Amino acid sequence: MTTQRSIVHMDLDTFYVSVERLLDSRLNNKPILLGGTGDRGVVASCSYEARTFGVHSGMSMKMARELCPQGIVIRGEAGVYSKYSKMVTQILQEEVPLIEKSSIDEFYLDLTGMDRFFGCYKLAGELRQKVIKETGLPISFGMSVNKTVSKVATGEAKPNNQINIEFGLEKPFLAPLSVGKIPMIGKKTAFMLSRMGVQKIQTLQQMPVDLMQKAFGLNGKHIWYKANGVDNSPVIPFHERKSISTERTFERDTIDIHKLKCMVIAMVEQLAYELRKGNKVCSCISIKIRYADFQTLSKQKKISYTACDHILIDHAQELFNQLYNRRIRVRLIGVRMSDLAGGGHQIDLFQDNDKVLNLYQAMDSIKNRYGQNAVRRSMAMQIKGLGRGNPFSGEPNVVPAHRRA
Repeated sequence: MTTQRSIVHMDLDTFYVSVERLLDSRLNNKPILLGGTGDRGVVASCSYEARTFGVHSGMSMKMARELCPQGIVIRGEAGVYSKYSKMVTQILQEEVPLIEKSSIDEFYLDLTGMDRFFGCYKLAGELRQKVIKETGLPISFGMSVNKTVSKVATGEAKPNNQINIEFGLEKPFLAPLSVGKIPMIGKKTAFMLSRMGVQKIQTLQQMPVDLMQKAFGLNGKHIWYKANGVDNSPVIPFHERKSISTERTFERDTIDIHKLKCMVIAMVEQLAYELRKGNKVCSCISIKIRYADFQTLSKQKKISYTACDHILIDHAQELFNQLYNRRIRVRLIGVRMSDLAGGGHQIDLFQDNDKVLNLYQAMDSIKNRYGQNAVRRSMAMQIKGLGRGNPFSGEPNVVPAHRRA
């Protein structure tokens, strides 16, 4: 007999805004616009008061100001948000054996088998109250037999509330909702479904699965199953990764400064892409050099949280210029990015403008489809064979130090 799963999705409500209000109570009940402060900046998050004016995350700050002129604009500090996210993570890890941290402010909990005495819903409610009491942050959750329905339920429970979808009621719960509520449906897919006359999940539930697969390929089949409340994906255990790195031992020791700089750029470009793909950012970068006489030197620098190539490359080149001070041949060079935080490119919205953000999204889309070497800087293209598995996906990170350039 298969045990019925109990999956909880927890989401910290307007997380960045809530943290700012903890730090300054004068911001309570005020429309808050959080993100890049310039006209070309992007809204990373906004309060519910600002949303009533039509503001949403990802919108240009200029447009947000026009829609909500009384909004209070805050640049935000990624390090502070990471600190509060870790506080919540620790509380959940102390109480639940299996959690998945899907972003800086979202968590999946597998409570299957923990309902012997009081029931999983009561346990989840007590855990939610503990987070609120110990951190002061509002948090909502949805509970059901799978991740998809629980995540949708959380959205319906907000703000600062909870909801339980009983076993067998998944389809009726989803039916009246917009198709855009299904996690894997973006604006483009929602638009295509709308053109097909599909706006509510109920219509999607009644469509033949073959029709969805014909229209959207394999994704269409996945969407159909999710619309019908079917999702067997597991809760993946969370382990906080502290750093990501790569290094290269040259086949022949080199004094070619151009080759060394090209290698640094190629390595940073590769690691930055892996950070973004893993929904991570870093706040420390370091360079390592091993000379032909085996003397090994390294230098690191604390930086603002980012996963952007152009920012990280500038810091890496600065460190390399400071570190490479002996006119003898180099045997090995390496790059390391540490002090990682979840939340991905959201955090970069605090400093990036919409033009840069759109550029990275376009580049990553091409890399995801055609491989990480599909789009590269001209200097990085001079370095061959830097391929790696994504270290955040559970795949092996295969870049041994003895690998030859």
